[in-house]
Amino acid sequence: MQMRIGGKEVSSADEKWIPVINPATGEEIDRVPEGTLYEVEDAVSSALIAYDGWAKRTTRERGMILFRAAGMVREQHKELARLLTTEQGKPLRDSVDEIRGYANILEFYAGISGALQGDFINLGSLGDALVRREPLGVCGAIIPWNMPAVIMGWKLAPALLAGNTMVFKPSSGAPLTCLSLAYLLERSGIPEGVLNVVTGKGEVVGEGIVRHPAVRKISFTGDRVTGDRVRKLAGSHLKDVSLELGGSDPMIVWKDADIGNAVAGAVRGRFYNAGQTCTAVKRLYVHHEIAKEFIARLKKRVEELKVGDGMDPAIDMGPLSGRSQLDRIISFVNTVERKGQGTILTGGDVLSGPAYGNGFFYAPTLVTDTVPECVLLEEEVFGPVLPIVPVPDLETAISKANSTRYGLGASIWTRDLSVVREVFSSVGAGVVWVNRHLTLPPEIPFGGVKESGMGRENGVSAYHAYTRTKSLFMSW
Repeated sequence: MQMRIGGKEVSSADEKWIPVINPATGEEIDRVPEGTLYEVEDAVSSALIAYDGWAKRTTRERGMILFRAAGMVREQHKELARLLTTEQGKPLRDSVDEIRGYANILEFYAGISGALQGDFINLGSLGDALVRREPLGVCGAIIPWNMPAVIMGWKLAPALLAGNTMVFKPSSGAPLTCLSLAYLLERSGIPEGVLNVVTGKGEVVGEGIVRHPAVRKISFTGDRVTGDRVRKLAGSHLKDVSLELGGSDPMIVWKDADIGNAVAGAVRGRFYNAGQTCTAVKRLYVHHEIAKEFIARLKKRVEELKVGDGMDPAIDMGPLSGRSQLDRIISFVNTVERKGQGTILTGGDVLSGPAYGNGFFYAPTLVTDTVPECVLLEEEVFGPVLPIVPVPDLETAISKANSTRYGLGASIWTRDLSVVREVFSSVGAGVVWVNRHLTLPPEIPFGGVKESGMGRENGVSAYHAYTRTKSLFMSW
């Protein structure tokens, strides 16, 4: 069979499969289809057919379906969490939290569905105007492997609530949880064609979704280079685009901070999910007056972390996602040592041996005595490696916090409100935490500045991003 898709002649091929690997063992646990442009075309066609009926439903009706799906997820959260840990690697308790977080996102959007109304504008002698929000049409979403359930919720819930249909591509590295969550949405009452999941490689399926002229919005979470390509390809069709492209989040610990609380925050903020989180703490700036005590306490706590298979309830940190991710972290640390860019205070090793099998484990690592050009301070390090830099004053801390091309999140640890105000107003980031890091409830808009992306997830603003306004101007 021959057909033209996106201006290219393509032909059918034998079906291929992509293995899904447990990163804690290196073993294949399942396979998913390696989608082609045929599957993309079929998914978009199904989304187009389903669009009119779905868009005509009230926002409240669509919200009730999301609410039912959230209930099903909560009923099955233990099974879903085990699946997530098996394919992605994070500790089981963190997978439980992520699955519950996904349900929370659906419940938030279901909860606001009845309050999402248009506007009436009195124009005096000119008349009156009505402004309503309409869905965009078929939307495309492409997500990574690190937080598949939560990121899926961020994209699907506001898009579907607004009346759009969706073509969704999960990561090939962690597709199974997403497929299970999509199945529960279908069981909750989502009509056929409203949500279409296509598994496959990014350069084929992902690019096919971005290029397809019938897809009117693209929401992408991933690396900056790929995000830039998505932006350029989508721009050729004047598509709406939102991009979340990662970050190099600074954590500033001021001299009056609660050191114990800040140490716990640094451990959680950096080593949660083995450091494989866009908003993880990736650079730590500590006031020099407390730096010695802070670093000593942090080193002790990091060396107490237990690393292993996420299914073991005793462990604190699981494996990296795969061989390529492990090799990238090894390369970063080797660069620091080879070029004399810092001192490995603890860690810095691949963990191997009978206890770790064929898994992709790396020791939690702290680096001190960094030079300004240290690679750990310039690049996004997606793994359990944390550079620590003492700073003499707030001006220096803010300058260093702003010294990268990224601007996703940041945190300040202090009791001084004036310090909070200065950091909040001066640090380039989409979200600033005070005395905490990482937490992103669905009520809070989330996204980056500079090269961390464009657009926002979460909150009412994310719902608005999946709509366009249409105005009715009436004269009497």
